[in-house]
Amino acid sequence: QVQLVESGGGSVQAGGSLRLSCVASSNDYSGYCWGWFRQAAGKEREGVTSQVIGGSVPYYADDVKGRFTISQDNAKNTLYLDLYALKPEDTAMYYCATCLYCSNHAPFCHQPSAWGQGAQVTVSS
Repeated sequence: QVQLVESGGGSVQAGGSLRLSCVASSNDYSGYCWGWFRQAAGKEREGVTSQVIGGSVPYYADDVKGRFTISQDNAKNTLYLDLYALKPEDTAMYYCATCLYCSNHAPFCHQPSAWGQGAQVTVSS
């Protein structure tokens, strides 16, 4: 099974930006999609964005649309999430995942099969 290793994250002030990276150990994916989830303290994990592996069309949750950008570098087996105009409510642990398929409705990355270890994003007001 593919292993996912995340990096990036950190603490920023509101309005700041961050980049998360997710490197897959191989391109032997069990599905056709990868994406990002987040989980704030005391809340359930929620889908944020997804993109077909090797594809270009992204899907976003409404509250991050226009502020977050998902992208990938298939030569490096790497998925990225650029977070702009961050808000305190974006504070959460962010997880990358590979999934069976993508869609334009939550959680956008469906039937996850592998998870990254998580990257903390903290936004202060």
